[in-house]
Amino acid sequence: MKYDIKDIRLAKEGKRRIEWAERDMPVLRTVRERFAKERPFKGKSLAAVLHVTAETANLARALKAGGADVALAASNPLSTQDDVAAALVKEYGIPTFAVKGETTKTFFKHIDELISRKPVLTMDDGADLVSTIHESHPRLLETMLGGTEETTTGVIRLRAMAQDGALKMPIVAVNDAKTKNLFDNRYGTGQSTLDGIIRATDVLLAGKTFVVAGYGWCGKGLAMRTKGMGSNVIVTEVDAIKALEAAMDGFAVMPMRDAARVGDIFCTVTGDIHVIGKQEFMAMKDGAIVCNSGHFDVEIDLKTLASLSDGAPRVVREYVEEYTIRGKRIRVLAEGRLVNLAAAEGHPASVMDMSFSTQALASAWMASQKKPLSPGVYDVPERIEHEVSTLKLKAMGITIDKLTSEQKEYLASWKHGT
Repeated sequence: MKYDIKDIRLAKEGKRRIEWAERDMPVLRTVRERFAKERPFKGKSLAAVLHVTAETANLARALKAGGADVALAASNPLSTQDDVAAALVKEYGIPTFAVKGETTKTFFKHIDELISRKPVLTMDDGADLVSTIHESHPRLLETMLGGTEETTTGVIRLRAMAQDGALKMPIVAVNDAKTKNLFDNRYGTGQSTLDGIIRATDVLLAGKTFVVAGYGWCGKGLAMRTKGMGSNVIVTEVDAIKALEAAMDGFAVMPMRDAARVGDIFCTVTGDIHVIGKQEFMAMKDGAIVCNSGHFDVEIDLKTLASLSDGAPRVVREYVEEYTIRGKRIRVLAEGRLVNLAAAEGHPASVMDMSFSTQALASAWMASQKKPLSPGVYDVPERIEHEVSTLKLKAMGITIDKLTSEQKEYLASWKHGT
């Protein structure tokens, strides 16, 4: 079996980590048990470019149980848990190509390794796998049954491809599922981002002015959690509706250039490029902490920061680089990459339980189509959303009301009025 990992001897610790995460993933465990009986992926090759974490390992186990010839590569050079990668290879027999801190060249080499296996199904976290197939291996698209996309950034890229007529395979936008973005993006990103910031810096959040760039579901979760830790939260936005929502949620709202003068900690969660640039760096206070929790490392303009700096950045703590501009220090976390995965462990297993169950069931839905779907971006079927949320409630020991026949009739009728 081909693979590329840091050290196979880390497998024992990785297996412990995977088993610990599984305890908090009862829905995915149920899906795995069902897949083992139904084998929806039998005889099919599936390539997954995802964050190689303990939670992802449990997703890979479910796919393999369903008959998939699954292989995994990292979706971010800094997000891999090396012991988990070792366990996937040694303990579970899943070809894995991921090393924490790998170069960009190695990152794409690993994607090419997955493509060489001629997958008919894909799973993406940022659309790098699908875009590489389109750009460099278009003949593979002839046999492709479809793929799933996990992130906001990836869905944006894929919808743009579809709009331009460039997308040549069907994709299910798992990121847009309610069982993903309402929970994973909000509660997962909210908690794990703060976890990464605190682990990297040991900073006290209470009393600090914390600037959140972007008020999508990730930004909402981050602002909510940061406020709960006692920070004075400022939100920056380009969307009038989201800005209004942030203001009515009790947050200060202003342009980033104004926030730059007063912020102590800055975190970008927009999915766009150069949200923090030259003017913001020049306006920041001495000691400002800057980080990103969006998918790609483009939201902070690090090239401009390096050009402004008095010299090369100084590593002051693990995952903390200090740039100096005319004596003023600006501290960048995790090289501007996902701080929650680079400096911490990513989302808690409990929330990934829903996201990965949705991901697995959406892939099985694509694989089971009698006639392959046409190219395009598809929503997660409503029945999958309902199934995942019902299983999660059951696992939490929560029961809810059911509509009576009378209530169903009333809601379906237009004849009832005042």
